[in-house]
Amino acid sequence: MTVMEQRDAHRPVPPPAWQPRTDPAPLLPDALPHRVLGTGAAAGADPALLRRLYAELVRGRRYNAQATALTKQGRLAVYPSSTGQEACEVAAALVLEERDWLFPSYRDTLAAVARGLDPVQALTLLRGDWHTGYDPREHRVAPLSTPLATQLPHAVGLAHAARLKGDDVVALALVGDGGTSEGDFHEALNFAAVWRAPVVFLVQNNGFAISVPLARQTAAPSLAHKAVGYGMPGRLVDGNDAAAVHEVLAEAVAHARAGGGPTLVEAVTYRMDAHTNADDDRRYRESSEVEAWRAHDPILLLERELTARGLLDEDGMRAVREEAEEMAADLRERMNQDPELDPGELFAHVYAEPTPQLLEQRAQLRAELDAEADHHAPEGTAR
Repeated sequence: MTVMEQRDAHRPVPPPAWQPRTDPAPLLPDALPHRVLGTGAAAGADPALLRRLYAELVRGRRYNAQATALTKQGRLAVYPSSTGQEACEVAAALVLEERDWLFPSYRDTLAAVARGLDPVQALTLLRGDWHTGYDPREHRVAPLSTPLATQLPHAVGLAHAARLKGDDVVALALVGDGGTSEGDFHEALNFAAVWRAPVVFLVQNNGFAISVPLARQTAAPSLAHKAVGYGMPGRLVDGNDAAAVHEVLAEAVAHARAGGGPTLVEAVTYRMDAHTNADDDRRYRESSEVEAWRAHDPILLLERELTARGLLDEDGMRAVREEAEEMAADLRERMNQDPELDPGELFAHVYAEPTPQLLEQRAQLRAELDAEADHHAPEGTAR
C-alpha cells in the first residue's frame, strides 16, 4: 500500500489550539459611559477639585464665547469652538503633571489655555499671524494640529522616546470622532500598544465630523471598543461630566506612568456650536437636538452638584463669573491691537538649518517687498 493509499494519510496533524495574545475581557469598555455627577460616587469626589473644575469650565465657556466674537470682528480668521466640550478640555489639562505633554487638535485651544498657556498665544495660529504662537518645549504643549489625527503619531513618538530615555513623562493626545477615521489614528494606536508607550488617547466624540454624523463613520459598538483591536484598554465616559472625565483620565495617566501602556478613552459629548464660524450647522442637525443637549450642559451638571453639597453659593458663582469676564476683557483688548508682523518670520524655525530652497524663497519675498515699498514711496525720497 502506497503512502497516498494509507487511511487518513492526507490529513495533517492539527496544530495546537489558537490562543489569543491578550485576554480581551479586561480591555473592553463598560456598556454605559462612566458617570460621577448625579450618582452616589459624587459624594467621594474631592471638593477642591470640583470647585477648580467649575471655575475652569466657566472660564472656558467665556473664552469660547469671546473667541467666537473675535471672528465676527475680523480679529480671528477662524475659530473652532469647544462650547459644550469644556469638561473634556479642562480635565485633560488638569490631569497632567508639569513634565507631561499635551497634544491638541485645532479645536483644543481651551485645553492649552487651561494648562496655563496665554490665550492670545493659543489663538495666534487661528489669527493667521504665525505657525504657532508659543514655544511648545516651554509649555509642554505641542503645536495645534489642523490636519486630522496627525498629532497622534507624534504623541506616541515622544512618549516612546521618553520611556527609552527613562524620563517619567506621559503624553495625552486629543482627537475628535472624525479623526478616528484617519490612518494616523490606526498607526498611532498600533505603535503605542506594541511599544507599550506611556500615552493616553482622548477621543472627544461630539457627534459630528463637520456635518457627518458618527453613524456614517463607524459601525463599531463604540469608539472605545476600537481599543481592543490594538491590545489596549478602552474606557467610555460621559464627556459632559467633568468629575468623571477627570477620574478616568487620571487613572489612564497613572496606568501609563506605571508602565502599563496606552489607554483609549472615548468621552461622549456634544458640539453645541457650529464646526467653525464658517459652518452652518442648521443644514445637518435639528435645533431640537442641540436644545436637548443643553439640559446636559457640563457647567450645569457641576453647578448642581456643588450647590446641592453646599460647596458653592451665589457669591461663589458671581466671583467665578467676574474672573472669567476679566480674562475675556484682557483677551479682547490684546487681540484688538494690530500686531507688527515680519513676513520673513515665515521662514524661521522650519528647519534647524534653512534649506537652499527656503533661502531662495526668503530672498524672493524680500525682493518683492522692497520693490513694493519703492513703488509706494513718495517721489524723491529714499528708503
